[in-house]
Amino acid sequence: MDNENIWQTPLLHVGNYTLVTSQLLTFIVMLVITYIAAKIINKVFHRLTHKDSSMTVAHLYIIGRFAQYSIYVVGFVLAVSALGIDMSKLALMASALGVGIGLGLQGIVNNFVSGLAILLERSLKVGDFIELDTGLTGEVIEIHMRATLIRTNDNVDILIPNAELTNGKVINWTLEESVRRFRIPFGVAYGSDKDVVKKAVLEAASSVQYTLDNEGREPIVWMTGFGDSSLNFTLGVWVTAEQVKRPTALTSDYLWAIDDALRKYKIEIPFPQRDLHIRSNSTQQPLEN
Repeated sequence: MDNENIWQTPLLHVGNYTLVTSQLLTFIVMLVITYIAAKIINKVFHRLTHKDSSMTVAHLYIIGRFAQYSIYVVGFVLAVSALGIDMSKLALMASALGVGIGLGLQGIVNNFVSGLAILLERSLKVGDFIELDTGLTGEVIEIHMRATLIRTNDNVDILIPNAELTNGKVINWTLEESVRRFRIPFGVAYGSDKDVVKKAVLEAASSVQYTLDNEGREPIVWMTGFGDSSLNFTLGVWVTAEQVKRPTALTSDYLWAIDDALRKYKIEIPFPQRDLHIRSNSTQQPLEN
């Protein structure tokens, strides 16, 4: 058998359609090329996203994702065409199976469409720091077709279905601006000089290196109430973008500095106290011998 006959060897015959060796090999090669091209595009855009501007990174990530999806779609259509299948008939068959496939894969389709919505409206971007209804906080690492990868500050990777992000409540700490104000509550003993407390705590805030002090974003101290054993205050501070994603370490740093400053000015930090009153019963009868 010569080479020409080998390439034209029938492999499948259905009705008027005959699949030959050359068509099958072309189909496989085109799928492989599509996969490799999509991976190359993904790596190219991944390298381009290592820039200083987060806005540039977000745009490049979206463009890279859509370019990858487009390559998959175009490559698959060309590969199917190489089989010699009439695309119009394939469309009719796909529409006939659409209902069944939709019912079986509605969860995947829902997450895929939700992922496209996230990319298009840019409510979540790679690099954003978010908080979910469950209290989970983390940085957006990647937005996949089915789920979004969130990495917590404990370096735990969590995949959240895209539909949950579009249908649920999500707090984006870095949506419009990368800086944010934090509120640090604390208390001092009753009788403390409030002006000295304010002075000490503002000094403490200034001692933390990532505290912002530009116009309109100066540290501020509020008195927030009278507790059972303390005067309650809150320190409001604006911090740099890098520290916004580390809320636990940030709170620790400010509380540490506040404690040092209050000790410096000999301001007492209160602790719960209870007064015990003992009442005797004068009507009690003496015991008989």
